[in-house]
Amino acid sequence: MAFEIYKRGQGKYTRLCSGFGAAIIAGLGCWRLYVELEPISWWGLSRRWALWIATMVPVGLFVVLGLSIFWLMNKATVADFMIAAEGEMKKVSWSSRREIAVSTFIVIVVVIVVAVLLGVTDLSFKMFFTWLL
Repeated sequence: MAFEIYKRGQGKYTRLCSGFGAAIIAGLGCWRLYVELEPISWWGLSRRWALWIATMVPVGLFVVLGLSIFWLMNKATVADFMIAAEGEMKKVSWSSRREIAVSTFIVIVVVIVVAVLLGVTDLSFKMFFTWLL
């Protein structure tokens, strides 16, 4: 069957988060389509029919995109990739909060020092070439 869940329970969170992210993007696109279709007069159709068309086209597109996302998340190659990605993320050794704070501080200090050095170098070159000319 086309809509069976491939390897149920494996890579569950990766597939759910990816699916929800794709659904949010599809929903925002369909909302934008609704906003663009709403003011169209629809070639002399009554207001009721124009509103019905402007509403049903994005809803139908969202349903089609939702089914496509569900199918894609359960396609064997995509699902195996997501299962492997979730497995690798479980193996990652995450840094502690203190290590991250110290590393961030070091990066900020190095960026400031390099910015000052580049500024001094630029100023000295400017003074040298001004003196030379």
